[in-house]
Amino acid sequence: MTDARTAPYAALLLRLTLGGLFLAHAGLKLFVFTPAGTAAFFGSLGLPPALGYAVIAVEAAGGLALILGLYARFVALALVPVLIGAIVTVHGANGFFAQNPGGGWEFAGFWAVMLLVQAGLGDGAYALRRA
Repeated sequence: MTDARTAPYAALLLRLTLGGLFLAHAGLKLFVFTPAGTAAFFGSLGLPPALGYAVIAVEAAGGLALILGLYARFVALALVPVLIGAIVTVHGANGFFAQNPGGGWEFAGFWAVMLLVQAGLGDGAYALRRA
């Protein structure tokens, strides 16, 4: 049975964590790899380099929307393809464990599942705009 008293706060905690992770990864691409470096990396994978810029924007906007609680259910679902893309293009060939050389798909897979859980739980407490 779900505890109706604590479930909104559990959804809030998950929402803040997921949003913070997306902001951190967008920041990594912006400030460490640089946008041009991120685009070049995407190009080296055979993807359109412009997709690198789009991923930075989606991660930053999606992370902020999750933290603020702006349509968190829909935002969580919209971010799942970013992680599936990371698994398919980068991490999947490196095996399961994130500690494998090049990083396996463990973390990205778990992160994608947590986004689905967020979508199922809903916005949670203190959301600015409920989906």
